[in-house]
Amino acid sequence: MPRVARNAPGGVVYHVLNRANGKLKLFKHETDFLAFEKIMLEAFERLPIRILDWCIMSNHWHFVLWPKRDGELTSFMRWLTLTHAQRWKHAHNAVGLGHLYQGRFKSFPIQQDRHLLTVLRYVERNPLRANVAKAAERWPWGSCFVRQHRSHDLYPLLADWPIERPPRWLDLVNEPQTQLEEQAMKQHIERGRPLGDDLWTKRTATKLNLDQTLRPRGRQIGWRKRGNKTDAMEDNEVK
Repeated sequence: MPRVARNAPGGVVYHVLNRANGKLKLFKHETDFLAFEKIMLEAFERLPIRILDWCIMSNHWHFVLWPKRDGELTSFMRWLTLTHAQRWKHAHNAVGLGHLYQGRFKSFPIQQDRHLLTVLRYVERNPLRANVAKAAERWPWGSCFVRQHRSHDLYPLLADWPIERPPRWLDLVNEPQTQLEEQAMKQHIERGRPLGDDLWTKRTATKLNLDQTLRPRGRQIGWRKRGNKTDAMEDNEVK
């Protein structure tokens, strides 16, 4: 079955993520993280894009991107992921041993209001949820850390946010997210659902051909004709 072309118009903010294939650890050592950061710099030099946030974990990563033009997000992420996969395999003697990532990167639209703040907090809080840092800004492999160190090589990659950063942002990041926020993020990630208020979400899903992400999970009953009889059939769950 052919892949559906990714629809990622410019002017929209996206939560972008990908995860290692199986239980593989992408980043075991400091050199693995540094190699990925080097590729980030190269990707940005080749294909500049507004980067609002990122976090690199042991077996996955998150970005929050705000492309200006149609196709900009896909070009940037495709070069970054393909280059990382090629170099990682050569560095770890894994050429020809299968895919490094689970599949294509995932990208989800976000409304540019409090919903964007929810995603930014979620991304920066990754080290806290994984219990690998006592404070988000202490995790050296994310934008939360980089933003505190203007001399960092990746600092020039950080773009201004389209909304105002709240006062005491670091305090907010280090506070647990509410149950409603966690539930919204879970649906956002698992279903690929746009994150925003109801009207914006429905409009965006329709515009980007993401209506299936709004449908309830579960097996749906469809109908087909067989000869002169009409039989019920169960459609596969949308994933």
